[in-house]
Amino acid sequence: MNSIQLLSNHQLRKTQFRERVLDIFLRYERALSQKDLEEQLHESDRITLYRTLKTFEEKGLIHKAIDGSDRLKYALCAGHCDVHAHHDHHAHFHCVTCERTFCIEDVQAPALDAPPGFEVESTHVIINGRCAECAH
Repeated sequence: MNSIQLLSNHQLRKTQFRERVLDIFLRYERALSQKDLEEQLHESDRITLYRTLKTFEEKGLIHKAIDGSDRLKYALCAGHCDVHAHHDHHAHFHCVTCERTFCIEDVQAPALDAPPGFEVESTHVIINGRCAECAH
């Protein structure tokens, strides 16, 4: 799927900037921070990028990739996410060598029962190690 199809499928207006941001996510196939995106976009405005990421997240195009690092990262959602629900309860693999983060769709976060009086909003599974590129 390309960026124009993704924007259309999520009922988002097609702009050149949105297409460029999605093209970067499609090219790298891993989680990216706002800084990673800024480096690829060169002349981007931080506010516009922040708003674009927020809109993409609200519409189910991207999700936060929690990896235990101090940098907030985002990854493309699987095809079944939308404005009503994210289905992103999978693990994230964080490479301790190159700092890249990857979605591991096959490993799901477990459903947890909270103690009485507590309410679980989200759970995260973070796998730390070396990615295929760094392990060799």
